[in-house]
Amino acid sequence: MTQQRPTALIADDEPLLRSSLIRLLAEAWPELEVVAQARNGREALAQYQELQPTVCFLDVHMPGLSGVEAARQIGRGAHLIFVTAHSEYAVQAFEQGALDYLVKPVEPARLADTVARLRERLRVAQAAPDIELLLDKLEQRLQKKNAAEPLRRIRAMVGQELRLIAVDDIDFLRSDEKYTLIAWRNEEGKIGEALIRTPLKELLAQLDEQHFIQVHRSVVVNLRAISHVTRGENETAHVHLKGRSEKLPVSRSYLHHFRQM
Repeated sequence: MTQQRPTALIADDEPLLRSSLIRLLAEAWPELEVVAQARNGREALAQYQELQPTVCFLDVHMPGLSGVEAARQIGRGAHLIFVTAHSEYAVQAFEQGALDYLVKPVEPARLADTVARLRERLRVAQAAPDIELLLDKLEQRLQKKNAAEPLRRIRAMVGQELRLIAVDDIDFLRSDEKYTLIAWRNEEGKIGEALIRTPLKELLAQLDEQHFIQVHRSVVVNLRAISHVTRGENETAHVHLKGRSEKLPVSRSYLHHFRQM
């Protein structure tokens, strides 16, 4: 008997990210047919109920109805994979394989691991796990992060001097091998730089996401420091900063931040 072709639903409010995941899935899992795309949790539920896909890729944060809320209603009807911009949302049970997650921008190697696990579950006809307890844990993580106080100051050595750099004064942060470069300006407009050992990814999780966004795997920028953005070739762009000569690269995975430009 011929095995039925697996199908998928992808739910994300950013069209560019949906397209990117579809492209990566086509390479990692050619047999998988993406039968539906949704812009929010309500659309995801409606399309799930109509098409009954085998696998659902759900963005954690979506307007109207979140990915977590949609997952509660889908339940064990499909194999669920959460897609998030914050890896700390993943709980221990995810790593044990009961549920899976992908971090934006989705990396091919990580996706390949996820696909391998899904294929094995389908091969042995393993039912989707009972996720209620895991969703409770995930929701607790979300609430804890939302309630957390954003980082206000960063300690850094500038020459022989220990400085407390106000986060509001930072123009951008850039990963530099084992360090993170902090580029800031003081009240008089004088610019400065310092290297700290804290990884960029760890700093990003503590910054106010209303003001700081990741524009490249190695670059985070303060929205208030941006002068303008210019588009480049192959769906790339560059951020220009007020009073600075640096041009910061924007990779294709992060262009959605500037889709109105």
